[in-house]
Amino acid sequence: MKVQQIQQSVQLAGLEDWGTAGLPGTEPARVTGRQVVIAGAEAIDTGVFECSPGTYRRSVKEAEVMHFLAGSGSFTPDGEATLRFKGGDTMFFEANTEGLWQIDETLRKIYVIF
Repeated sequence: MKVQQIQQSVQLAGLEDWGTAGLPGTEPARVTGRQVVIAGAEAIDTGVFECSPGTYRRSVKEAEVMHFLAGSGSFTPDGEATLRFKGGDTMFFEANTEGLWQIDETLRKIYVIF
């Protein structure tokens, strides 16, 4: 199949449990998702990601594009100003971008990691 579709990704049910993320001394965020494998491009990680409120460090070393479907919070890149986001926003991350996520309202996003 050359084209894959995630119908109604805003409401998609049955996401897989991906564990927790959090800083020591903070309430860990619950992480769920569904990965979508694109035939011939298996090195590209893409899918739906959801995270409950919490604070944690970004650990992805590759470049990433994400479009927020719902939720709100902020991301503070190391040494840079805090960026606020909410459903409808899109972010682009250079490879090796590290920083702190603060999820205020459960977020759901579509992501592509290169």
